Amino acid sequence: MRGIAQQAERLSNKLPINALWRAKLDLLRALVIRDLEARHKGSILGNLWPLLNQLSQLLIYTYVFSIVLKVKLPLHGLPENNLSFGIWIFAGLIPWNAFVGGLLPAANSVINQPNLVKKVVFPLALLPLVPVFSAFVESTLGMMSLIVLVALTTKTIHLTLWLLPLIWIPQLLLTAGLSYLVAGLTVFLRDIPQTLVVLTNLWFYLTPIVYPITVIPERFRQWVFWLNPMTTIAEVYRELILSGTIKHLGEWGMVSLFSLIVFYGGLSVYRRLRSAFADVL
Repeated sequence: MRGIAQQAERLSNKLPINALWRAKLDLLRALVIRDLEARHKGSILGNLWPLLNQLSQLLIYTYVFSIVLKVKLPLHGLPENNLSFGIWIFAGLIPWNAFVGGLLPAANSVINQPNLVKKVVFPLALLPLVPVFSAFVESTLGMMSLIVLVALTTKTIHLTLWLLPLIWIPQLLLTAGLSYLVAGLTVFLRDIPQTLVVLTNLWFYLTPIVYPITVIPERFRQWVFWLNPMTTIAEVYRELILSGTIKHLGEWGMVSLFSLIVFYGGLSVYRRLRSAFADVL
């Protein structure tokens, strides 16, 4: 904590714009590292727990859908076996877990740090970003495992993997924008975190993650893409990692624009509310 305070003090000095941004990025990196260390402090396996949790989801969904329910779907790019459907679900769960894993803790990110909020020199815009980036870092472990599983299953590593950073950007912007919004509102409305849990549970089943988009009637399918940005993000993940194709380029562009708007809107609301944080807390 002392190191965090010292880095925050540096920001109070008059620095050139480039140096100021570097100082903020250094502080954000330090906060994310501290958050990741605190999540599993004292546990034997430490930061391996996020990977184990994600792999357990892979095994559970594979067992339930492929072995118990015997679901058989034509999955482009994957062989027809019991593991394939689990891998397909896992590919959709990775961005969803990163999204929810960042958004839910972000709702409490301001109210859980009253000491930092009351420091005049501390850049409050960093607080909601800490759980967002922490969840994203943890999700990369699952994504690397998925890429290895796909390579072993299909004997192929698709060149489209190089395009993954282009879907990470809208994913991060969407998560960060909503995180700013809920973090700012939670200071004044403490029911926001509980409401958010209910809404994300509903959102999960409205997103084709554990079922394919093809089960939705075709006349409604395009609306699901346009109205639910997580549908596009999950589908693009699957296309880039599993099949090496790009089928939803238009939707990808639209969700990128939408995520940018959400980020700007959420940040604007957060900045408007920020001046009252210290008084309320």
